[in-house]
Amino acid sequence: VQPVESGGGLVQPGGFLRLSCVASRSISIIQIMSWYRQAPGKQRELVATITSGGRTTYADSVKVRFTISRDIAKNTVYLQMNSLQPEDTAVYSCRAGLFSWGRGTQVTVSS
Repeated sequence: VQPVESGGGLVQPGGFLRLSCVASRSISIIQIMSWYRQAPGKQRELVATITSGGRTTYADSVKVRFTISRDIAKNTVYLQMNSLQPEDTAVYSCRAGLFSWGRGTQVTVSS
C-alpha cells in the first residue's frame, strides 16, 4: 500500500508548511524514507531523506530551510518547510523504501 501525503497548500513567500507522509507499515524497518518534488516542466528532484537509523540528508537548495523528521509510533515522516519561495512550488511526493510512492501533495508559493 502506498504512503499518503498531506499538508500541501498555497502559502505566501516567506511562509511555512509542514508536510506529512503516513506509511502503511512501520517506518522503523523501512531503510529509507524520502521526499521528492517535481515542478512543472522540470525533472523530479530529491529533497530530503531519513534512514531507519535517523540519518538525514538534504538537497543543497533546501538544506537550511527544510527539516525532515519522523514519528515512528505514528508511522509518519514530516517535512517542515520554512522560508518558502516561489521556486519551491511543486508537487511533493513521499517514497517509502525503494518502490512505494505516494500520489503527492501540491505546494504553491505565491503572493
